[in-house]
Amino acid sequence: MSYPPFSEDWIQQFSDDPYAVLGLSVAADERRVVKRYRSIAKMLHPDALKHSSSDEQAFANQLLAKLINPTYQRLKQEQGRAETIAVLRFRVRRATRDEPLSPQGKRAKRLCTAAVADVEMFYEEAIAQFAEQQYKPFSNFEAVTHELSELNLVYLRLKLGEPMVRERPVGIVPSTQVPTAAQPRPPQSGSDFPGGDNRGGVNYSERHYQRAQEYIRKGNCQTAIQELKDALRIDCNQAKYHALMAQAYIMQNLPGAAKAYCRKALTLEPDNRLAQACAKRLQISLDNPDEGKQTNQGKRSISSSATSKAKGSGLFGLFARKR
Repeated sequence: MSYPPFSEDWIQQFSDDPYAVLGLSVAADERRVVKRYRSIAKMLHPDALKHSSSDEQAFANQLLAKLINPTYQRLKQEQGRAETIAVLRFRVRRATRDEPLSPQGKRAKRLCTAAVADVEMFYEEAIAQFAEQQYKPFSNFEAVTHELSELNLVYLRLKLGEPMVRERPVGIVPSTQVPTAAQPRPPQSGSDFPGGDNRGGVNYSERHYQRAQEYIRKGNCQTAIQELKDALRIDCNQAKYHALMAQAYIMQNLPGAAKAYCRKALTLEPDNRLAQACAKRLQISLDNPDEGKQTNQGKRSISSSATSKAKGSGLFGLFARKR
């Protein structure tokens, strides 16, 4: 049933999933909430709509005041996010008891059938695509928000039974968990301790990998990459570390770096499912992962003038942009 915009009933239909209202993943932390809110507020600001019709301006003003601002106030607090996740998980458990999962949206259906290794990447990409469409034009808002809400429920259903990754202050992990610059790094891998220093049952490389997985779920790719670099310093022969690094670089839209790690993962473990999924995205041949790489010295040899030109583009440009 359709209700008039901004009536009490119309607003109520969006109250259960504020993440969907803002076009966010359910794993979004405070940083992502603030960034998304500012983006939406900028789109709805009168200065951005001075050439729009009076009806569009009135709709944007009402939307910001009656739905976006209250939603933001709810999600910017850690307690509000925790309560929202609890409500959403309750809805998922109740729906699961009553009937099998049967989403209606195209992306939600595809998420249902995605391989386990692909779930995180597909979900985050779908959220990003919906967010692009949600307020452009404003008439998209209602339909796209409902699809976002369904996608969030499907994701939580697939993750039922797993601990929900909750946010910490941005970019911070307790010092008792992460080695700092002032603390010695764990010993490098060797014949006595494969995969890192495992004395006392501690596998430091695996700890870095697990933290990287959590950061990926939260969309904090830069911190995930740092964790994976630490893991690879300890044990560089784990395909899953290279595959997750490729995924992180894909999510950052850095295909050059992603390809290098994806190829390494496939070399170490051709059947690694995440590496195969990344290879498909990057259009890397699974039969010949090294296809297209320059393998002979003649191809590597370039003139000094070409070298100078290359520093502004390609891989040189990627690293320059990162700094």
